[in-house]
Amino acid sequence: MTKGEATSIPANSKGLKGGVVGLLSSIVIGTASTAPAYSLAATLGLIVAHRGALLCGVKAPAIVLLSFIPMYLIAVAYQELNKAEPDCGTTFTWASRAFGPITGWLGGWGIIAADVIVMANLAQIAGTYSFTFVADLGWHSAASLASSTVWTTLTGVIWIAAMTYICYRGIEVSARLQYVLLSVEVVVLAAISAIALIKVYTNSAPPGSLRPSLSWLWPGGLDFGTSIAPALLITIFIYWGFDSAVACNEESDDPGRTPGRAAVLSTFLLLATYALVTVSTIAFAGIGVEGSGLGNPDNSDDVFAAFGSALFGDGVLGKIGLLLLSASILTSASASTQTTIMPTARTTLSMAVFKALPGSFAKMHPRYLTPTVSTITMGAASILFYVLFTVISSSLLSALIGSVGLVIAFYYGLTGYACVRYYRKTLTNSLRDFMMRGVLPLLGGVLLTIVFIFGLIEYARADWLVDQGRNVTIFGFGAVAVVGVGSMVLGAVLMLAWWAISPSFFHGRRCRVRAPKRCRNRP
Repeated sequence: MTKGEATSIPANSKGLKGGVVGLLSSIVIGTASTAPAYSLAATLGLIVAHRGALLCGVKAPAIVLLSFIPMYLIAVAYQELNKAEPDCGTTFTWASRAFGPITGWLGGWGIIAADVIVMANLAQIAGTYSFTFVADLGWHSAASLASSTVWTTLTGVIWIAAMTYICYRGIEVSARLQYVLLSVEVVVLAAISAIALIKVYTNSAPPGSLRPSLSWLWPGGLDFGTSIAPALLITIFIYWGFDSAVACNEESDDPGRTPGRAAVLSTFLLLATYALVTVSTIAFAGIGVEGSGLGNPDNSDDVFAAFGSALFGDGVLGKIGLLLLSASILTSASASTQTTIMPTARTTLSMAVFKALPGSFAKMHPRYLTPTVSTITMGAASILFYVLFTVISSSLLSALIGSVGLVIAFYYGLTGYACVRYYRKTLTNSLRDFMMRGVLPLLGGVLLTIVFIFGLIEYARADWLVDQGRNVTIFGFGAVAVVGVGSMVLGAVLMLAWWAISPSFFHGRRCRVRAPKRCRNRP
């Protein structure tokens, strides 16, 4: 097989259960991985304001639209690379082919690092909303537990363990559960948007509400370095996850086509959802720094909870509305917890098959056909870092979104560059190849690189993250930047250690993905 040639590989090349994920299931997995309800609840306040001062304000919808551009461009890169090599290692495999083993290994580590870091934030939301949901059901004393670090951490750990077990049981069980979880949150988000806009246009919204304007969709007046770049790293996070559909490519009914199509379609579905919810939420709650306004620092961790009562009102219908809101955030966080474990386990599986990680990570369950050691290790590592980040600072948990944004920008950007390099000999075959395999992926990689640099500069400021009047720093730099960059440095250290232990991947010849079990070296 030569670069630029489309090919298919046996669905069971690594022992995964092939042919069980269709286009609809792939779209559901790719969309659910982004956790739309959770992502908006956790990030919208951070985009609007930072430390009580407006960051993007009413221009937040413009940032959501801007961040879609590089995400779509990278989704195209995923689609094109997947046509040539539908390997569950995705960026790891493709970057190894394009740039060599070191770059490929770091690309694979980027996937692992981003997923492990975000699991801490997901688990915190799942733990908190478990008690909020129970309180809305009628057990009011559970509301106090939602603010307890110990109880929410313990519950978050239980959620990680539960979703790890579901992933362990197989892709079919995971996909069926995602249908239910995603349906709940999409319906609730649509209802929230409709109710919010109706109240705004009927003048029944609370003080501080705003009438939507087309100017909200254009970032004019915002400074790129201090406002747009850090905000883009946050909004990139809300689109992140569409590649989960591609990571399950070897279990797809058409490995070379279905996952790539699902990735692109997922980004468009997310754009429509995020644009609608962002505009309606800002219109209803406003951007003020007091009360339920999205500029209030107390609301940054969860914007929906801040104005839920005002949106749904009192009485039975209001209680039902709050219950559904809590259910949507809970199901969203739990769904994303599950779909975060799945692609990471498959990345480490692929890396192990190609000898880039210990062979134990390639072990498969004989009945469920899932990567057992990879899945369990992902769950255990997530629990470890979740507890560690909780001990460092509770504020760090919500700010980890920025850290994840840095890592996402790294490995998504790398995927864009890998696509251009991978197809470099065939780019001029047609105008379609030149654009879809060259121009668009390259532009996506460049945009993410620029955003990474400017965002890192802001996140590294000592006063970027403050907890109870104290700057949260590590080695004198902003903790958000240190966690993001530090995770990649940790990866480099682990890579060198594995290189010393087992150098075959780093010194071996290229091999065909058609027979990875026989491959003794790198992809």
